[in-house]
Amino acid sequence: MRGGQRQVLLLLQALRQAGHECTLLAAKPGLLSNAAMQLKFPVHPADAAQVWRLSLSADLVHAHDARSHTLAAISSRRKFVVSRRVAFPVRRSVASLWKYQRPARFLAVSRFVAHELETVGLRHEKIDVVYDAVSDNVPLTHSSPQGPIVALATRDRQKGRELMENASAIGGFPVVFSNDLEVDLIGASVFVYITRSEGLGSAALLAMAMGVPVIASCVGGLTEVFEDETSGIFVQNEPSEIARQVQRVRGDSALARRLIEAAKIRIAESFTVHHLLERTLRSYRTALCLESSAGQ
Repeated sequence: MRGGQRQVLLLLQALRQAGHECTLLAAKPGLLSNAAMQLKFPVHPADAAQVWRLSLSADLVHAHDARSHTLAAISSRRKFVVSRRVAFPVRRSVASLWKYQRPARFLAVSRFVAHELETVGLRHEKIDVVYDAVSDNVPLTHSSPQGPIVALATRDRQKGRELMENASAIGGFPVVFSNDLEVDLIGASVFVYITRSEGLGSAALLAMAMGVPVIASCVGGLTEVFEDETSGIFVQNEPSEIARQVQRVRGDSALARRLIEAAKIRIAESFTVHHLLERTLRSYRTALCLESSAGQ
């Protein structure tokens, strides 16, 4: 599953544990819907007819991507909120601006994304920052200086895989481009997250929670994930700089240990499932006028 799908599943489980009944509407059968059904959540197709029918018996509708935002704007019979995870600007067409005026609240994945929403005229008071969370059950690992260098396996040009490939050539080190981070990060020496655009960076959070030092592009919401030189290392998107920092972290075990320990503290302070649940419920209550304002 992609990062956003994992966050939906985490939230469903946390809400149920807190005593709330949840139903998932999924665009098509897939990893998310299958996982939700295995956990005994009601799952239905995400289409206008189902949103219209099922929203009547709901207290609130939560849209998690652009398509579900459109469906909720057209078909929801209850108030709805929208999660915004992406860093690129909101379209300024008449239809898009109408759609973005419809939700009761927005749950932005970072302050950076919240700012992007404000640029199209949404009031600051209508936006809550709700960071991604890391599962309480992620595997812990003992990072090794001789372990693999891990990066995301993607051909999305915005993710900058070719920059990592160039850094690998410059530094003379191999890179594992991973489709399964929970497996490939075990024993890794470093996780390198190079991207040109990022709403937050749940993959970086996972590596931090597992105990692997993180090197990441200094862009978008990633700048809110850790403190540079304390709980991670930020780099510019320049292959020689990426290579230099990878070699630095792998060659300095004291630095690696310091980054790992500070990163775990950072996760515990801001990126747990408890934080995700509390911030989301606060936004829900505000959307339903059960609270006068929502904290960030």
